[in-house]
Amino acid sequence: MSRRTAGWLHAPAAALACWGLGHTLWHGLTGPRTALAFGALIAAGEAVRRVPAEARPPFERPPTGRRARAPSPENLRALPPGLREGAPLGAAGALGYALLGEVGGRPAAHGVPQTVAVVVAAQLVGLVVYLVRGGGPVLDPFARRVLIAGFAAVCCQPLYTSGALRDWGVTGPVRPLFLAVLLVLTALCDAVLVAALIRARTGWPYGPLLRNELRALPGIGTAICATGAVSALAVAVAGLWALPVFCLPLLLTQIAFRRYAAARATYRQTIASLARATEIAGCTPPGHARRVAALSREVGRELGLGRPDLEVLEHAALMHDIGQLSLVDPVPEGATAPLPPAEQRRIALLGGAVARQTGAPPEVAVIVERQADPYRQQPVTARVVRTVNAYDDLVAGAAGPAGRLRALERLRLATARDHEPRVVEALARVLARRENAG
Repeated sequence: MSRRTAGWLHAPAAALACWGLGHTLWHGLTGPRTALAFGALIAAGEAVRRVPAEARPPFERPPTGRRARAPSPENLRALPPGLREGAPLGAAGALGYALLGEVGGRPAAHGVPQTVAVVVAAQLVGLVVYLVRGGGPVLDPFARRVLIAGFAAVCCQPLYTSGALRDWGVTGPVRPLFLAVLLVLTALCDAVLVAALIRARTGWPYGPLLRNELRALPGIGTAICATGAVSALAVAVAGLWALPVFCLPLLLTQIAFRRYAAARATYRQTIASLARATEIAGCTPPGHARRVAALSREVGRELGLGRPDLEVLEHAALMHDIGQLSLVDPVPEGATAPLPPAEQRRIALLGGAVARQTGAPPEVAVIVERQADPYRQQPVTARVVRTVNAYDDLVAGAAGPAGRLRALERLRLATARDHEPRVVEALARVLARRENAG
């Protein structure tokens, strides 16, 4: 089903690309210098597209005997807002060309087909360089860029060609307002497409995915839209020399975001290393923290949590057993779920204290120290960690569907005090989806 859903988005992009290329080859280029300038900008942006360091966050390892999947857009879910766009310079160039109505005071008149053709050809050139650098799959971002550029061009170019904007009085200072409204619609369309592509590849609920994309719009997405609009307006007045001048700030912003992403990746690796400390010390079974973190994130997404809450949830799940490092006598097999409530709370408080000493965010420490409280007194993230941790403890050594069903049944029987029913049912849906996915 996921491939079929993605095909519904790839097929229109392929049809639009073929139409644009065919029309342009048949009728020739209008304004070849302008097309070459914007094409070079788009190609350069795609060529320097960010290459994902790995397909998954550091704590998600492929199961033994399985080959790791190649990087894909949905594997970038751990990045901060705005970093989901891997080629902001290319996106701004495509938007700028789609919105362009004049060049140095003269009508551009390149139209919708040529806009699509230039975007497609420039992307192909840039993505070849990106693939040579070791980049991952490019079909989804390629289709997305073609559809978004086509949408913006369809909304804008016919109005320029027919002179409707002049007839409506959309000139002078009113034109930036028109472009701003158009960019808002384009950004919303882009968010819908990205959420649909991630939904197609992962099967995750569409609503939370769309909310995450909408929350990410104020990030670098705003800079992309602003750069596209400003470059179109500047080229209309000053000519093509304005293009590199107004795109330079976005390039510097992209470099700054990459450094920020590198710092966050280092922090995530530090958290993952701290999570392994309990395994190395023999306090918990190998892979327990990683399993709890990965499953907690899926359950949190099933409950509709946003990206910031999901990141905090992940980090807290990785560190949920770190309090066992302070125990004189280790817990048998590291399983805290069967312990008395008072002992669970003591270990949780020790874990919160250790988390604060390691420099973890206060939200993470709060979840770690409150994971043993009655669920009605916990934040929802702590409820998720508690339930998923108990599930992983219960299924330890119980292989097969029967063991998983028994563990879920025990969690359901404990919903009066220990586990929230909504979290248990979300966990059951996630596990059923995993089993159906094979």
